[in-house]
Amino acid sequence: METIKIGMVGYKFMGKAHSHAYRDLPLFFPKSIHPEMKVICGRDPEGVAEAAKQFGWKEYTTDWRGLLERDDIDLIDINAPSDVHKEITIAAVQAGKHVFCEKPLALTLKDAREMLEAVEAAGVKHMVGFNYRFAPAVMLAKKLIEEGRLGDIYHFRAWFLQDWLIDPNFPLAWRLQKDIAGSGSHGDLGAHLIDMAHYLIGDITEVIGMSDTFIKERPLPSNMTGLSATVSDNAEKGEVTVDDATLFLARFANGALGSFEATRFASGHRCTNSFEINGSKGSVIFDFERMNELQVYFTDDRADVQGFRRVLATDPAHAFAEAWWPPGHTIGYEHTFIHEVVELMAAFREDRQPVPNFRDGVKCQEVLEAVDLSIEKRQWIKVSDM
Repeated sequence: METIKIGMVGYKFMGKAHSHAYRDLPLFFPKSIHPEMKVICGRDPEGVAEAAKQFGWKEYTTDWRGLLERDDIDLIDINAPSDVHKEITIAAVQAGKHVFCEKPLALTLKDAREMLEAVEAAGVKHMVGFNYRFAPAVMLAKKLIEEGRLGDIYHFRAWFLQDWLIDPNFPLAWRLQKDIAGSGSHGDLGAHLIDMAHYLIGDITEVIGMSDTFIKERPLPSNMTGLSATVSDNAEKGEVTVDDATLFLARFANGALGSFEATRFASGHRCTNSFEINGSKGSVIFDFERMNELQVYFTDDRADVQGFRRVLATDPAHAFAEAWWPPGHTIGYEHTFIHEVVELMAAFREDRQPVPNFRDGVKCQEVLEAVDLSIEKRQWIKVSDM
């Protein structure tokens, strides 16, 4: 198997990110199985035709069901809005296709579990899109933890801060509608933090949270494109049905304590996706706005030089670095998706499941809904009870 033939459903923000990854992977990872960009699918004929030409897809279609019936497609990439993830996934595996689905996996935990059952029953490969795991600096943090260089882990604190909804006249885009998006900052931003916690620290056992929707109504959009939308003068308003900000506390199975904050109302923060981990032997700090760097502190450094050091994760010792540029020449957001696809293609070559997969997606969904339930009941909720 030298190529995997891709059919992709979705062509906006994530569609561009995934297309870039498929297109550039062979250039930098020539020994990988190559993804073949066969067909891109979207609802708007003009929009998807333009995307096919711009992104480099061989064909386009507006019929995702017809796409699944094609014998020349091996894997279905789903990066359309969350409300269609379940339907397309289950239809895809029934057609014998492997599936790569963006996060959050589904609108509800029930749906996510049904999706997991479907892919496992079909015996296909399945992956969920938690791309931030694949920043080399994050993988360095993982390595330090696994090697015991941070000692016993006491604290994990994470925050994902954005400010694109500060303007109360920003339109009621689909991400602000629960029936399409599932949730707001919690499921969109918080899901990444939860997955990062699972990846780095381990299972979350119980949670308690709070949330708020600061702007209750917004103008109805006249047009939506990806994350952006436009509104006409004197537009009617509609109800915002998702959270603007969600914060929660957590306990981990290994005894560590966690705090999580996700908001779209943090003025001046464009994409502050960060975590800090404190252990008995050291600490690390990561901020995606400086994604090539990891701040590292070790308690056994001599007293006269103790302090956080900046490690630039671009040397050959760091994950994926040898495929890119000379040390010190940094990479960007789009490269996390390429690394994600490297893992996906490696799973095909090695005949295993890629990581993260739908099991990780379900674990994330369990925590998301446990937090929601804790907010509703105003009490601690055990994740195992979900």
